[in-house]
Amino acid sequence: MAITVKPIPTLSGDAAEVFLRQQMENEEKRGSVDFSEQISIARKILEKSKVGK
Repeated sequence: MAITVKPIPTLSGDAAEVFLRQQMENEEKRGSVDFSEQISIARKILEKSKVGK
């Protein structure tokens, strides 16, 4: 017995333009995470345990 597949909704017209504009704005605002503090803590732990050498 076959199950009918529902079509995937696609954006078109104004909704698609708004979506793309928001996507571009969010890409420009995207920040990065600074893990330098966590890396230094991990290195100190490894130096204490003498595993990092």
